[in-house]
Order: sequence, then structure tokens, then C-alpha cells
Amino acid sequence: MFWFWFFVGPALALAVFALRGERKRARFVAERLAADSNGPTPPATVIVTLHGPEEGLRENLAALASLDYPNYELMVAARTASDIPPDSLPSRVNVVLAGAKDENTSARIQNLMAGVHASRKRSEILAFADSGSRASKNWLRALASSLAEPSVGASTGYPWYVPQPPNFWSLMRSVWSAPIAGLLGPGDNPFLWCGSVAIRKETFFELRVPDAWRGTLGEDCALTRAVHKADRKIAFSPGAMMASTGHAGALEFVGGARRQMAMARGFFPRLWWGALVTHIFYCGGMAAAITASVLGSRGAEWALVVQLGLGMLKGINRSTLAKAELPDHDAWFRRHAWVHSLWVPLATWVWLWVLVSSVFTRTVEERGKRRDLIRTSRAHA
Repeated sequence: MFWFWFFVGPALALAVFALRGERKRARFVAERLAADSNGPTPPATVIVTLHGPEEGLRENLAALASLDYPNYELMVAARTASDIPPDSLPSRVNVVLAGAKDENTSARIQNLMAGVHASRKRSEILAFADSGSRASKNWLRALASSLAEPSVGASTGYPWYVPQPPNFWSLMRSVWSAPIAGLLGPGDNPFLWCGSVAIRKETFFELRVPDAWRGTLGEDCALTRAVHKADRKIAFSPGAMMASTGHAGALEFVGGARRQMAMARGFFPRLWWGALVTHIFYCGGMAAAITASVLGSRGAEWALVVQLGLGMLKGINRSTLAKAELPDHDAWFRRHAWVHSLWVPLATWVWLWVLVSSVFTRTVEERGKRRDLIRTSRAHA
């Protein structure tokens, strides 16, 4: 009985705590989505980096070239011309080639910096977009609107995976990733995603972001640290959520998830440890309740129902907000949103496995070169 309550008690408390603030987050999302259309629209440069062929690339770039924003340029940055697939570029785009100038800095960061330096002088905002995700018409308006508050250093969205047609691992990636998006809300946020982020050009150089990026792998983590180190806020822009329509196999999903958590362990140890402890209790509570139920405990059955029900309710809330943030993909949510409820228990165990396995993920390969994730993160602490 001790071990039952040791895991089940905290698991239930954590599940209840996770639902707190959902009403506040939903109200925030609704208010921000309504306010984005009336926000300021200063001149902007949108920079997207290319690294070769990608599923949906042509459509993703076309979406970025047709944003509902009065004054912006689209800049495509690549290491070499061979990284730009034929017939992938829209007509309204500028191209810059970064070359290979710094072996200690990731190719993506070098491409981003080449785009920054090539941006037009009159642009007041720099926005970075992910080539593997699709932006809505109001994507840039949402990011710019969130920058209006003086205390905000950067505004961000996040990817929501909407594979069409889906396979098992693509849907699992969607369910697994959703809790990360669920961390973003009102006030200052713990991280940003450089696949959907905007920062004032003046702030970008004031915070010495080029120095923060030099010699690192994680542009997201380094920019997050630079913003928070300057006591600026990271604002979440619900309208800047992006839809990732690509597919994933088992190896791609597992490898990407482990790498993401390994980066989090190095750059955001509190978030990583919090996630690990939480999932130990979640999974331990499930295992304890199932074991006690098999042994005949009716109370354990109810404890299991409550824990699973709260987790699935949280998943429903996340997908409902994502549906409001991505209205262009309403059909996908009507057909597949159920996985964000029923698959939550399975995804919880996947989370635990990924977090534990990320302890043993120290390196990542980029263009044939192995790089130490932990050493890189500590060097930029």
C-alpha cells in the first residue's frame, strides 16, 4: 500500500495541477487571436533556411510569400545553391548563400546570420521561419503584434504536427510534442522556437545574439538565454503557431525526440528534471494502479480512471486550442484530434523513455561531424 500511494498520490496531484490555468490560457489565446489583426505592422524581413529537399517545402515557402502583411521581404538562406531544391522557390523571394565559414557553428545558424546581414536596412523586425512548417496568413502579424509591449524581447509560436495522411509515428510525434506547446501561454515563457520567432532588429544586436549563436548548435536555446539574460520577456503568439504536415518514421521520431530532450537537458536543466520527475510519477502511478487493480482493489481502479481521465482531458484542451490557432487545418482536427485524447497514456510512457534515453545522447551529427551537445550547452551558459 505504501508504494501504491507513493506513486499514485503525487500522480493524481500532478494531473490536477496540470489542469490549473487552462481556462486562463484559453482566454489568453482567444484575446490574442482577436487582437492580432489590429496590431502594428512595422517593416519586416522573414528569413527561412534551406538544407535540401523537404516534404511540403514548395507549399510552405509559397505560404510565407503570401502573408497578409503590408511591408515585408522573404529571404531564403542556404549553405550552397545545391541545398535549394529545383522549382521550390516562389517568385517573391531573395536568396543568400552563406557558404561554410565556421566549422564550430551549425549550418542553420550560419544561414540565419547570412540572412540577417543581407536583410534590407529599413526592416525593423527580423522573423525566422521553419521551412518544414506552414504559416497561416496572419503569422507575421501575430508575431509583430506581440512585440508591441516594451518589455518583450522576442515573440514566438511553435509547431503542431498535422500529418496528412497520417501514419502511426507521425501521429505519435504530434501527441508527444503537444505538451511542449502546452507550456506556452500568457506572461513570460520559458523558451522560444526559432522556427517561428520575431525580434526587433535593434534588440537582436543589442542583445548580442550573433555572439550568443557563435559556436553553438541550438539557436533556440541560445536566443532564449540571450533574451532572458537581458531581463526581457518571451511572448507567446498563438496566431504564430505553425502546422507541420510532414511524416515521420520510428527512427526519425525517436532520434529527433532524443536530440530535443538532450538539448533541453543541457540548456534548460530545470525543465528537463521537472519533466523527468513528473513522468516517473505519472508512469509509476499508472503501473501501481494497474497492479493493485489486478489484485482486486476497487479503489485502485478508480484512481487509474481518474488519472487517465485527467490526462486525456488535458490532451483535449490542448488540441482544441491548437484547432483555434490553426483554422486552415480544421478538417485535420475534426478527423484526427481524438488521438490527442486516447493516445495520451501511451505518449506518457514514450515521454519517460525519451527522457531517460536522452541521458545517453551526448552528440549529434551534422554534415559528417560529431558535436558534443552537453559541452556546447555548458560553454554558452
